[in-house]
Amino acid sequence: MPRVLRIINRFNLGGPTFNAAYLTKYLEPDFETLLIGGLKDAKEDSSEFIIKGLDINHLIIPEMRRAVDFQNDRKAFNSIKAIIREFKPDIVHTHASKAGALGRMAAKQLKVPVTVHTFHGHVFHSYFGMIKTNIYKTVERYLASSTTKIIAISNSQKRELIEDHRICEDDKIEVIPLGFDLAKFNENQPHKRETFRNYYGVADNEIAIGIIGRIAPIKNHHLFIESLVRVISKTDKKIRVFIIGDGDMKHDIASQLKLIGMSYTDSDYESSFDTNLNSGNTVTNSTNNSSFTFTSWIRRIDYAYAGLDILALTSKNEGTPVSLIEAQAASKAIVSTDVGGVAEVLDDQKSGLLCKSNSKAISEAMLTLINDSDLRESMGKHGLHKAHSQYSYTRLVREMNSLYCNLLNQV
Repeated sequence: MPRVLRIINRFNLGGPTFNAAYLTKYLEPDFETLLIGGLKDAKEDSSEFIIKGLDINHLIIPEMRRAVDFQNDRKAFNSIKAIIREFKPDIVHTHASKAGALGRMAAKQLKVPVTVHTFHGHVFHSYFGMIKTNIYKTVERYLASSTTKIIAISNSQKRELIEDHRICEDDKIEVIPLGFDLAKFNENQPHKRETFRNYYGVADNEIAIGIIGRIAPIKNHHLFIESLVRVISKTDKKIRVFIIGDGDMKHDIASQLKLIGMSYTDSDYESSFDTNLNSGNTVTNSTNNSSFTFTSWIRRIDYAYAGLDILALTSKNEGTPVSLIEAQAASKAIVSTDVGGVAEVLDDQKSGLLCKSNSKAISEAMLTLINDSDLRESMGKHGLHKAHSQYSYTRLVREMNSLYCNLLNQV
């Protein structure tokens, strides 16, 4: 049986972990896989519950962190080489930038027959200044030259990698979209909606709008806040806004709300929705009437989608945004900036509204959905079909199995 060493940046909640977990679990028995990765950042939620829920054995390399640190990176590199020597993989498949750099260099040194790398996103714009960005591009071009196959998760990402950033030639890249187990997002929705909205005190006639993900510069929560402030000032409807996630920019976003005089509440992880739901101590008819709520991370995220009416994304750059796939699987209408691979995930005017990256455009799109419940419902139905037909984990596993077999046959 061929062996695959699968390496992810870190075990934090997000698309790469889901992708790696489903491939590790469901490529059996055709492939034996060992999954390894680094530590999550302090402000991120762990994704190990996903791995454990699928009964997957995995290894954590403590020195492999998100930030560049030459001492830790050297230790992580040596750990990966030691694992390759012991496990003797036929394929090393890396996911995202840090894992991609260390894993592919180790695989090259130890002459692993096949190396595959998945770009879950990229850092070639909206992350760093020009000098640092060019350094990253140079490194990726060097790594690509010795990689057997690079996987882009959308057609637009493939075009960017080839035409805009010149990472490699066309024949080096295969497009394989992400895949997820989406069934839970459309199950027991009335109960989940009631549970979520009771916990946070959201009345039936209130419109709940949420953004889900790391509170980081690339996600542009400042634009989200600016847009919602405009919305609140232009409608008589009661709007409740949920910022789901955590990150280094949380304090800055809270300061922005204070500066403009908007009320908000903050829930740390220990008193989070998950904790109370799991313990049975769910609050009903909460007296929280703040316009904005920081929920921290929510692992039972299907409850959150059920409770929301509109899902927003205001990112500066995206590969394939998981929150938009999940929102569509939960039959929710979406407002999103038109960046990266978003337009492939979201059918504009059918499952949501794509906007330019400014608060005027985003607020107008939100007001359109707020004022038209029939439109929200029709978009939800379209999104439900799209998500399940295009982003299932069974399709992901089938396409990856075929790629692996083809690559091994060429060795």
